Amino acid sequence: MPQITLDKTDLKILQVLQENGRLTNVELSERVALSPSPCLRRLKQLEDAGIIRKYAALLSPVEVELGLQAFIRVAISKAKDAREDFSNAVQTWPEVLSCFALTGETDYLLHAFFTDMNAFSHFVLDTLLSHHGVQDAQSSFVLKEIKNTTALPLAHLQKD
Repeated sequence: MPQITLDKTDLKILQVLQENGRLTNVELSERVALSPSPCLRRLKQLEDAGIIRKYAALLSPVEVELGLQAFIRVAISKAKDAREDFSNAVQTWPEVLSCFALTGETDYLLHAFFTDMNAFSHFVLDTLLSHHGVQDAQSSFVLKEIKNTTALPLAHLQKD
């Protein structure tokens, strides 16, 4: 991936796109005070450099009947193959939106969505705990969402 140096215009493009990734190039160019051709060129550079990974639609979990949100802490066997097998298996579990390897007592943290407690129970008992490397799992359920954003902070990149 090509390495690029981000200037104020690039940062503005990134900030605007994090708020609304569906803008047309003309709309984006207007919001960042740039003509459409240079705006499109910069956008392509940001994509080619891997700074913009992809575009996606963010769905409302409740509206698609996934009202039970859980964070699941997973401890697994210390064997290298158990970690590798778990990493591969988690890729196939559609309920799990993200999985993080952690330091400390917990090996992995899963963020998952379910239709209800029955679906959660089925996943934990029949999928997660039946995986050969999993030794323990502890869950916490989301009572209320206080903040949820996909926008990364970019202020540290601004050069005054």
